[in-house]
Amino acid sequence: MPTIAQVVDTLNLFAPAELAEPWDNVGLLVGSSDWPASKIMTCLTVTPTTVTEAVSRGAHLIVSHHPLPFHPLRTVTDDTTVGRLLLQLITAGIGVYSAHTAFDSADAGINQHLAIGLGLQEIKPLIPTSTPTIPKPTSSSQSTRTFKPHADGKTDTIYSGTADSGAGRLGWLGESLTLAEMANRVKTFLDIGSVQVVGVEDQQISRVAIACGSGGSFLKQAIRQNCDCLVTGEATFHVCLEAEANGVGLVLPGHFASERFALVALADYLSEQLADIDVWASQTERDPLRMG
Repeated sequence: MPTIAQVVDTLNLFAPAELAEPWDNVGLLVGSSDWPASKIMTCLTVTPTTVTEAVSRGAHLIVSHHPLPFHPLRTVTDDTTVGRLLLQLITAGIGVYSAHTAFDSADAGINQHLAIGLGLQEIKPLIPTSTPTIPKPTSSSQSTRTFKPHADGKTDTIYSGTADSGAGRLGWLGESLTLAEMANRVKTFLDIGSVQVVGVEDQQISRVAIACGSGGSFLKQAIRQNCDCLVTGEATFHVCLEAEANGVGLVLPGHFASERFALVALADYLSEQLADIDVWASQTERDPLRMG
């Protein structure tokens, strides 16, 4: 039976912990590396809903995007949500591994998935890193893979190739789209019904920056790189005003939608890389935000 240590080694090849931001908390956060790990669930966030699913299905390990815990803890009691979740996980013998910003910035990480899925060309990091990662493939059969999500949870391979690691992504569309057309492309790829948009509908877009999750801090770099548009999960009101003032369109599909699809792909990746394991992406996880 595979152990958590073997799963961690595989995840470190895919998204090396060295790529994580200094403020982040990544790696094995709950559990012991010698615990069994034949049943693994991936999810965006460890919540009461996803923990209940993991316990009910007998998971040994949760591979989440967002860390739990994220901030240092003085106590672990049932007086807080984080404490209750940790106690429930430990009691059930379920470990937690989080890659977070390492997965965001990896060669085949979430931002690379988004950039390819939206049809960008000549893709490169918006903020390159000098941290070495795994050796680049030498043949197409060894190439990194990204996936297109479907509403039924299945995925198709849409690209094979290599990329550089680093925060965010930058690329060209290869054609000029209006901001409205770019927004529709984001909705189609992420299979969502709506996005928030900042900018004029017929504004021409060809050079695009990508930052999954809460990526408003990437706006300044997008402006420096002469981008016409930044696609990010969410941004503050003042970031939206700054984008508007600088003529940079924003497409905001929501934090959940901009990242969750990649956790489905990650489950597929782990299934391919590790023998004798049952891996699934959480079936109960939902975006906490909805239109009223």
